[in-house]
Amino acid sequence: MKDQFPFAVARVTRRWRKLLDERLKDLGVTQARWTTMVYLQQGGEGLTQRELASLMAIENPTLVRLLDSLEQQGLIERRACPNDRRARRLHLTEPGREFMEVLTARADALCEEMLAGVDSDDIEVALRVFHKIMDNAEKQK
Repeated sequence: MKDQFPFAVARVTRRWRKLLDERLKDLGVTQARWTTMVYLQQGGEGLTQRELASLMAIENPTLVRLLDSLEQQGLIERRACPNDRRARRLHLTEPGREFMEVLTARADALCEEMLAGVDSDDIEVALRVFHKIMDNAEKQK
């Protein structure tokens, strides 16, 4: 059973992302871009690029390209950091906030569909398991 677990998790994750990607296609953003927007919103506006890269567990140069494209689309803006002239803080623009409202509504609808028939106690257990796995993964660094 244990040997199937990582593959089952990966399969569910890929399928969930694919379905959400299909539902967001008309918004003109790639999976990497909408994922960046989600992390920015969840991490709290005003994050630095370095903080966001760390939160997303990606390299800063990769993030910079994503942020450049999101900025060109008018979804985010970089603002100077008052404490550090070299740092830039990231904020959603008004179109970015509207985008996130649409994304959230579509993601919530997909979540309801995907978790239909799954007991809330089972979801709670699954979340505890995933958090423990992530804790173990953090120890591997």
